[in-house]
Amino acid sequence: MSTEFAAWMDAVEPSETARMADLASRLRREGADVVGMETADPDFPTPEHVRDAAKAALDRGETGYPPTPGLYDFRAAIAHKLSAENDLPTDPEEVYVTPGSKYALFEAVATLVRAGDEVVIPEPAWVSYEPMVKIAGGVVEPMALDAETGFEPTAADLQSAVSDDTRLFVLNTPSNPTGAVYERETLEALADLAVDHDFWVLADEIYEKLIYDGEHVSIGSLPGMAERTITVNALSKGYAMTGWRLGYITGPQAFVDALGTLQSHSVTSATVFAQRGGIAALEGPREPFEELRETFHDRRDVLVDVLSDAGVDVPVPEGGLSAFVPVGTDDVAFCEALLESDHVATTPGTAFGREGYVRVCLTTDRVEEGIERLARQIA
Repeated sequence: MSTEFAAWMDAVEPSETARMADLASRLRREGADVVGMETADPDFPTPEHVRDAAKAALDRGETGYPPTPGLYDFRAAIAHKLSAENDLPTDPEEVYVTPGSKYALFEAVATLVRAGDEVVIPEPAWVSYEPMVKIAGGVVEPMALDAETGFEPTAADLQSAVSDDTRLFVLNTPSNPTGAVYERETLEALADLAVDHDFWVLADEIYEKLIYDGEHVSIGSLPGMAERTITVNALSKGYAMTGWRLGYITGPQAFVDALGTLQSHSVTSATVFAQRGGIAALEGPREPFEELRETFHDRRDVLVDVLSDAGVDVPVPEGGLSAFVPVGTDDVAFCEALLESDHVATTPGTAFGREGYVRVCLTTDRVEEGIERLARQIA
């Protein structure tokens, strides 16, 4: 039997975030007191009213297959949320529920990107965008972002990055790993270019509920963008529901119909009782989620203050669950040494397309302790 695999396997590396998490888990099994700052997994339990809704669904025996696009009631709740909060008038039929936003992003890329298509990705960027494009047979055109601008592109950056050859632009605001929140003027400049050059925008809005400075603007709400924007979100980060695997995707009806064919032949659907919890999350009390946001805001401030006191100049994250910290050295070796000697788990910046940095997540109540250990390594 041949041991040769698909061609894309040679072009895609395993997730560095997963590797660092595995190393941290090994140290914990050996008894080490590891401060985990390597994954963007909120250290909050899912609120009680959401858990209760899922339990009630289980008690009612809702354990079978739901419709492939998702429960209509959940899709209606998502459509209402998009219409009311994001200025994206959405019909429930234009929504597909997915097992997490990562799969929604994968579906979007697989549906849109053809062999040889150019996909522009601002970097630093989340570790999985580029592999998704390569798996689909596309060609990644990285757009390097500058720490001096807070890792937000300028109009000139955008102008030089795209062309008539661009098929897709991947937009992530608030950004993982930098925490940058794009201003409305930046998104308007991108929208104008998308119309002029006739390309799609894939808007990953997973961190929209976790903004500390500025405002979230959905690019699909801007003039000329409804017909060329794919919006992806989930209940993972801002609702403390990472393990529930509940994402969703919306866009023009023709795109949604095409994506549905892929989902029907792959994962089929998200779990039905989890979707009942999703309805409760979207329609129930907001206070638990606001408390979560305020906690991460406080941790962001602690991180910036500790690094500043240590003489480390870090672009201030305006949102999201992470900061991108300059370490001025081999970032892979730095992360490994920091984990082995100081027992702090982070992720090398190389995995996000930028050497000499590490991503530090705010998802632990030991942020101050972890950052103090990290700062000592930099010094």
